[in-house]
Amino acid sequence: MSAGRGRITGVTSTPANQRLRDLAQLRRVRDRIDREHARPLNVEALARGAHMSAGHLSREFKLAYGESPYSYLMTRRIERAKALLRRGDLSVTEVCFTVGCSSLGTFSTRFTELVGVPPSVYRRQEAAEAAGMPPCLAKQVTRPIRNREAPAPSRT
Repeated sequence: MSAGRGRITGVTSTPANQRLRDLAQLRRVRDRIDREHARPLNVEALARGAHMSAGHLSREFKLAYGESPYSYLMTRRIERAKALLRRGDLSVTEVCFTVGCSSLGTFSTRFTELVGVPPSVYRRQEAAEAAGMPPCLAKQVTRPIRNREAPAPSRT
């Protein structure tokens, strides 16, 4: 076929072009999680917004960012929870619901996995260490551990 008849140019999808489109979609999903972490979000809703299946989104997100969309969402929520707990004016339950978690048990379990201590202990002990530290530095220093659990506290 000649270039002028029967052929559409510039529209064909190569694997590289498709990968770039997928990465752009994944970045939009990650940005949505960053913006809306306190809202009810689940992988199915995120996948619908990205025009992907939940399984495909989870696999591709993990390949691109090293963790599942759910894990990334929980990391964002725990990061925000740490800041609220350092502030000290909300109860652990209020913090749990403020950051978008609907279960105090799940929140406390995930918080403990990422931070190494339960939220109530964090507020008592760790918050004192960040006292007087500028918030931007405190956020960096106290960032949750990603892609692995916090080391268990030593029991002596």
